[in-house]
Amino acid sequence: MSATYDNGRPLGRLTIHDDAQQMIDRAHEEGIETVWDRLRAQEPQCGYCQLGLSCRNCAMGPCRIDPFGEGPRKGVCGADGDVIVARNLGRTIAAGSSSHSDHGRDILEVFSAAAHGEASGYRVTDEAKLRRIAGEIGINTEGRSTSEVAVDLANELMANYGSAKGSLSFVERVPALRREKWTGLGITPRGVDRENVEMMHRTHMGVDNDYVNLLLHALRTSLSDGWGGSMIATELSDIMFGTPTPVVSEVNLGVLSTDQVNIAMHGHNPLLSDVIVAAAEDPELVALARSFGATGINIVGLCCTGNEMLMRKGVHMAGNHLMQELVLVTGALEAMVVDYQCIMPSVVDVAKCYHTKIISTSDKAKFPGATHVSFDPHHGAQIARDIVRMAVEAYPNRNHERVRIPVAPVQMMGGFSVEAILGALGGTPQPLIDAIVAGTIRGAVAVVGCNNPKLPQDLEHIELTRKLIENDILVLVTGCAAVANGKAGQMMPSSAALAGPGLRSVCESLGIPPVLHMGSCVDNSRIMQLAAALANAIGVDIDSLPLAGAAPEWYSEKAVAIGAYVVASGITTVLGVQPPIFGSQNVVNLLAGGLDGVVGAKFAVEPDPYKAALLIRRHIEAKRQGLGLPFIAADEIRDNESMAQTVGV
Repeated sequence: MSATYDNGRPLGRLTIHDDAQQMIDRAHEEGIETVWDRLRAQEPQCGYCQLGLSCRNCAMGPCRIDPFGEGPRKGVCGADGDVIVARNLGRTIAAGSSSHSDHGRDILEVFSAAAHGEASGYRVTDEAKLRRIAGEIGINTEGRSTSEVAVDLANELMANYGSAKGSLSFVERVPALRREKWTGLGITPRGVDRENVEMMHRTHMGVDNDYVNLLLHALRTSLSDGWGGSMIATELSDIMFGTPTPVVSEVNLGVLSTDQVNIAMHGHNPLLSDVIVAAAEDPELVALARSFGATGINIVGLCCTGNEMLMRKGVHMAGNHLMQELVLVTGALEAMVVDYQCIMPSVVDVAKCYHTKIISTSDKAKFPGATHVSFDPHHGAQIARDIVRMAVEAYPNRNHERVRIPVAPVQMMGGFSVEAILGALGGTPQPLIDAIVAGTIRGAVAVVGCNNPKLPQDLEHIELTRKLIENDILVLVTGCAAVANGKAGQMMPSSAALAGPGLRSVCESLGIPPVLHMGSCVDNSRIMQLAAALANAIGVDIDSLPLAGAAPEWYSEKAVAIGAYVVASGITTVLGVQPPIFGSQNVVNLLAGGLDGVVGAKFAVEPDPYKAALLIRRHIEAKRQGLGLPFIAADEIRDNESMAQTVGV
């Protein structure tokens, strides 16, 4: 019996979306295990781990600290709870930073190969951005060919992965006041690989045993991602695949087709998905699909690979992190093509219940039981055609009687790159600044991050966003959060009606939603770039701006790294899931208070989206007061019970 049920009865809604809940119910009916079943099987989860008080960094352990004082107070080596919690958090940030930065390295290596004419299916699509970024970091572009400029840019950015440059290329985008803070603290990021390697070195037994020193370097490590690896990934993806502009697409399981070959692209890297989209339009492959009785080939996205395709090509989005098993349960998917990050190994097992092929493509991310096709960008176009052919040839095996597509799709708008936002404002951030000064827009919040099965799927994202836009606070979203808001109908120009009167008037005048989709999770670097542009235009540090961040349903190490670089850049961030740090009151005090006096921002933990909205609103009003802007009193939030009844949970 499915663990999400008791005596055949559901234990409660696990999601706020009808498409997801129908597929969860169907999985139960057919005896298919899902992420929610496995979570219940793990309960109760380890209390030491939840507090961050377990350590297995050496073979003298594993060790754990008793938070109640009745058991061990130190590990075998003598490390106390402060050190163990700080070391664990530092390693988490290093893993998250490494993930996004390695993604950036993959993009950079293909960009370099394309610049040298060695990659099939890749080229410079946005030459203007190529030349602008090259000029920004000191590369001569005058009278030089596109390939010459691209080669030099690739070489310059490759140096960011070591420490040859002294500091990262894009650090110059940061306001001077912020750079001075980083210099004073010794946390200016020098090189992506250097900071991550040093973090791992410091957390080896017998190296850095000062929890403050450990956490400062953890911030430095995260900054190497936010202003290094992730920013490189975003900028070069724009150059190769096109800088996003506003585009209308569709979202939820309704984007699947009953009469087409359905291929879901899942993961985070756009290198493969871009050429797959092109291959799906190949006349020979379309004709093959029709010969099997299909009317065509339908590409849909999951997670951040889906966000990359939606932002640039308007490809429809099937869902976010917790939808990856459920899209298989529709019975309508011929192939799920995966690259890396956030891909549950369980998709292989679920796919065995249907005709679906799981096709892995990255040699650094193999899935036993999947069909592995090693992706080589030197032959990208041909490999993409081979993969699409495999999906097409699976179509005759579909059992049409088992196909269940539960809902109709919802429209959403994406494509809000920094360039697109500034373009809508006439090429300058001044109109946005004017709206903030007038109080028409009170501030802006980046609501980002994952799904976590410990929470009703997407509830936190949607309700936090709803309260923020009602209070005239512009919301910027990326990653899984963006998919949540899209499914809730918050990301079309017509959704301006959901916003407060000030934000509504701005959105209606510009023809934009009150919730702007800025891309995949690496594209949080776009948000940092926009914040820096606003601060530079006003002549202040980022921490003076009426901005905040939020990760309501985070689960991954990448999300911890993102939160760390956002805070280190001067933006207070609210987490909806408790991080494993509460075994050390000193670490909690530093992150939730002490950092504010050092970097001008801090973390807060608030799982209730209505309380989180009020916390953020008050924070934004305090920042407005600091700038001498009009103060607008925050309304009280209705009690949790009545709000829960409103959303039907």
